This record gives sequence, C-alpha cells and structure tokens, in this order.
Amino acid sequence: MIEIGKTHALEVVKHVDFGVYLAGETPEEEILLPERYLPEDEAAWAVGQYLHVFVYLDSEDRIIATTEVPFAEVGDCALLYVVDKGEFGSFVDWGLMKDLLVPFKEQRVPMEVGRSYVVYVYLDVTGRLCATSCLDRHLDEVNQQAFEFSQSVDLLIASRSELGYKAVINGTHLGLIHNNEVVRPLKMGDKLTGYIGDAREDGRINLTLQKQSHRVRKELSEEIIVYLTQCGGSSTLTDKSAPEEIYEIFHVSKGNYKKALGKLYKERRILITKDGVELLPEK
Repeated sequence: MIEIGKTHALEVVKHVDFGVYLAGETPEEEILLPERYLPEDEAAWAVGQYLHVFVYLDSEDRIIATTEVPFAEVGDCALLYVVDKGEFGSFVDWGLMKDLLVPFKEQRVPMEVGRSYVVYVYLDVTGRLCATSCLDRHLDEVNQQAFEFSQSVDLLIASRSELGYKAVINGTHLGLIHNNEVVRPLKMGDKLTGYIGDAREDGRINLTLQKQSHRVRKELSEEIIVYLTQCGGSSTLTDKSAPEEIYEIFHVSKGNYKKALGKLYKERRILITKDGVELLPEK
C-alpha cells in the first residue's frame, strides 16, 4: 500500500475526464489526481510521466492525490492555525483544501479558533490523518544515547511552562529550555539552533541556546574580569540579575553567566556580595 500522509513520485497511467490516475503498489490501487491539481504543462502529466504528489484521504475516506504541498506530513511537527471547531475536535489549516482534525482528546490544552499550536501529524487507528498537540505521546523525552552533550540540534518551540519552553528536537525528541537559559524572546513555532545541555538523572533532555563547554566558560570568565576592570572593580550584575540584563552586556544566558561567576569565585578572583560582584586584587 502507498503510505497515506506522505509525498510520493507516482507514474501517470491513465487519463480520464476528471483528472489522471497514478500507479499504486498494484494495478487495483490506482490513485486519482483530480483535474484541478494537474500542472499547466500537459506534457508533465502525459502517460508514463512521474508526478510528485501528496497522498491522503478525501471526505469519503478514499485515497486521493494532490500536487498541493502540506505544511506537515505524517511524522512531522508544525505550527498550524485553528480555523474551525466541530463535533469531534478542532480543525487546523495545513495547506490543503481539506483541513486537518485535532480530536478533543488529542489537545494538550483546549484549542481556540484563531490561534496557532504546534502539532504532530499522525494516522489514527482507522488510518485517518489527524494531528495532536500532545507531543509527548509520539516524541521521546528521554535521551537514550541519541544526543551528546553540547551537540548542535534543530529546535521548534512547542509550548510554555513555569519552568521554561518545551522544544521539539530534530523532529524526534522533546526537551526543555529552562527559563535561565532563555537569552532572547521566544514564541511558539520559532525554529532555531540549540544545544544539548547537562545530563539529567531522569534521562530527560535539557537544552540551551548557547554551546556549553569549558572553553566557552573560560572565555566568558575573562570577559567578566575585563568588564569589572572597566567598571572600576565592581558591578551590580549578579547571578540574581534578570536574564535580559545579562544578555545585554555579555550576550549569554543567565545559566552560563552563573557558571562563569562560580568559576571565578572558586579561583578567588572575585567576591560575590549581596549587592554585586567585586574584583579581588591579583595575588
């Protein structure tokens, strides 16, 4: 069977008044590509030519093809806009004429018409295309040797919590960017590069927006010393300062800044007080 919810290169095998039929896995599995989706160049859909099409089910659950390109296929996550609400769930625009259903039981929070949510596209038990905002049902939250510390990864910001931002990692896993690692404003659906953070005992994945390494911390430590010197030996920028203030001066996360301060304190190069940070005389 041709995979539903995926793009395929299929051969044109027959012309009819209302479109063309494309070859399936067997002669009995011919798939209709309606006339409205045919390319303007007739030579492109002559018998024997191959067309790149997305295969899905129409309103009567028949296999059908389109040359429209969906915003997400089965197994993908994407930020999709809610256009309607029905008896069984909410409908999101995913780039095709037929909107995609997000069943009520698959909504992490009740979805409102006019808002966008990050969802995962999947096939339900009946083989119908659906989406879910309960990403943890399909994406792994535990790092079972899939990633290494400080590895660069692609992130999709998916949701917000009291602890920080949940993000989809490389389309396969979920991780958390803690509030003190947020170095710039983030919003749902943002795509950005991040890094795998320190390992957690429970195996769940911490994320950072900056590469963490001993070299990076050493460089930041020296930047702090220079900054303190320029400020006359003291600064009110402490590990309790707002992340935005720290980022404005050093362009790093609060977490990295705290670690660099800790390194300098252990080396007895600075003194951390209730009101600020003071540069100690070199010995």
